Amino acid sequence: MVYVFLAEGFEIVEALAPVDIMTRAGLKVITVGVTGKTVVSSCGVPVIADIEIGDLVLDDKAELIVLPGGMPGTKNLEASSAVQNAIDYCVEHDIFVSAICAAPSILAHKGLLDGKRATCFPSFATELNNAVQTGEQAVRDGKFITGKGAGAAFDFGFELVTALCGSDIAKEVAAKMQCR
Repeated sequence: MVYVFLAEGFEIVEALAPVDIMTRAGLKVITVGVTGKTVVSSCGVPVIADIEIGDLVLDDKAELIVLPGGMPGTKNLEASSAVQNAIDYCVEHDIFVSAICAAPSILAHKGLLDGKRATCFPSFATELNNAVQTGEQAVRDGKFITGKGAGAAFDFGFELVTALCGSDIAKEVAAKMQCR
């Protein structure tokens, strides 16, 4: 099970492109409204989440959580104690945690990217503290997957699929989507 957290002001492409890619790969994806059932993206598009954060139950079926960037979406994610608890749960249970654009800063502020290869939107690079910044579109280091920004949303999505389903499935989905 994959959970994609949506907070008011999220970057729509960073959330929904990976949702599309992961769904095509056969993964069960659930969007989680952190700031309500209907969440308005940074560009003003309302999106109806599958569930609200209060209905989220992480268990042994959880495989990955996704933190899209965007402003003020990233700040709203970081301010949510439920999101913080979900990150902690995933770390404690060896579940993949991913973030793109500004959102890797949330992980860095918790010290989770220290010594790890990571990427983020360039203006947030100073927030990554002790991470080894690669500048790549998407990068995985252990159970952490980070993406650079909206233009990297497809690469990020394919990296998520690679982590959960393997590179053959990711390549197959990419080919069907005419991406690679």
